[in-house]
Amino acid sequence: MDEAMWTPKKIVEALDRHIVGQNEAKRAVAVALRHRWQRSRLAPDLQEEITPKNILMIGPTGVGKTEVARRLAKLLKVPFVKVEATKFTEVGYVGRDVDAMVRDLVETAVRMVKEERTSSVEDRAARLAEERIVDTLAPYPKENRGMKNPFEIFFGGGDRSEDQTVPDQGERARIEQDRASIRKRLQSGAMEQDWIEIEVEDTSMPSLPMMGGMPGRDEMQMNFGEMFQGLLPRRTKRRKMTVAEARKVLIQEEAQKLIDTDDVHTEAIWRAEQQGIVFIDEFDKIAGGGDSGRGPDVSREGVQRDILPIVEGSTVNTKYGPVRTDHILFIAAGAFHVSKPSDLIPELQGRFPLRVEFEALTEQDFYRILTEPRHSLIQQYQALLGAEGVTLTFEDDAIWAMARYADRVNQDTENIGARRLHTILERVLEEVSFNAPELAQQAIPITAQYVEQRLARIADSVDINRYIL
Repeated sequence: MDEAMWTPKKIVEALDRHIVGQNEAKRAVAVALRHRWQRSRLAPDLQEEITPKNILMIGPTGVGKTEVARRLAKLLKVPFVKVEATKFTEVGYVGRDVDAMVRDLVETAVRMVKEERTSSVEDRAARLAEERIVDTLAPYPKENRGMKNPFEIFFGGGDRSEDQTVPDQGERARIEQDRASIRKRLQSGAMEQDWIEIEVEDTSMPSLPMMGGMPGRDEMQMNFGEMFQGLLPRRTKRRKMTVAEARKVLIQEEAQKLIDTDDVHTEAIWRAEQQGIVFIDEFDKIAGGGDSGRGPDVSREGVQRDILPIVEGSTVNTKYGPVRTDHILFIAAGAFHVSKPSDLIPELQGRFPLRVEFEALTEQDFYRILTEPRHSLIQQYQALLGAEGVTLTFEDDAIWAMARYADRVNQDTENIGARRLHTILERVLEEVSFNAPELAQQAIPITAQYVEQRLARIADSVDINRYIL
């Protein structure tokens, strides 16, 4: 990631291609991310003193809070994880441990680094995979290698067959000729659909008793197979597949062998600590508020106090090693309809110094959402029906009509923001989608009159929830 090129202006411009409006929020997260790059240019002792400016996003559902954070992480290629505050419970109650959000972030970082390292060795892995296919189709005679690992007695890794004779020079020349012919056909793609039986690594682990009945048991359960991975021989199994399928499987296996796992874990932990973003949704649900007299409120403040040390800066043990949370960027979001940010415990409030309010979407916003973003909803539906051979066109008045209905229904019922557009479009295109296979090679115009016909009865209905929600 070339962080230097991502100035706040460029970050906002990139977000504008996918998210309509909410300029204040975009500017806040852009500045927060730029601060992280600025911090990386400072002396190490000063870096330790500068903590991230965590962000609290406030606004109704469906206005882009999650999307801003998700697009930002994807844009900058940094580890990102989204969690819901309601999934966590105070220590002593059955539920997820708050440390799980950090473990999830590290898992994401490990996956990112593995994908990058795999891509860098893909060419070499492809050559090695090709040789394994050649070895399967035209193998050299094997000599008995004896028993090298005592565990092979128990796991079936030993080869007790009698020694095989070493091929003479003529036999070896014939084998080499066969291997060269197979290699040439593989490289030309002539064998891609041929069936082959190959020996691949068996990644499934034997069932082992796990600890249960304890809070956070999902995080406490240990995979004993990983503990003995270096001691036990690799288990393999034979699978029958096409050469094309075998090539993919073997490239993956060979790439894993070429990657330094310890280096991957070290890099992943560094990225999680220095670049990671944790997005905590439904943050308002763990605050007090008007409904504090009912529901599982007994653990709300407890969850806040459990989250507090994670946000303040602590060390979380993961299976890849200890991870410090001091410089992870935390973005919390919530509607705060019933509760308000001041209902959070003061210590937690202080850890989210940046407050950003998201505005409710208007009719004009809905129109822009339908037309402006890259891969907008209208483009998505045109592409889906285009797969059936149907050419779908939308008149501008029809788009405005759908935007108007979305805004009206949001005002008359629950305001679910841009998610309302999915329901509106599905209703408008229901008949066309159902008959799409019979409408192949036809052009279907969506007019304002057609939209009115599909939505008028719904919008005028007193029991609107029955139809639209």
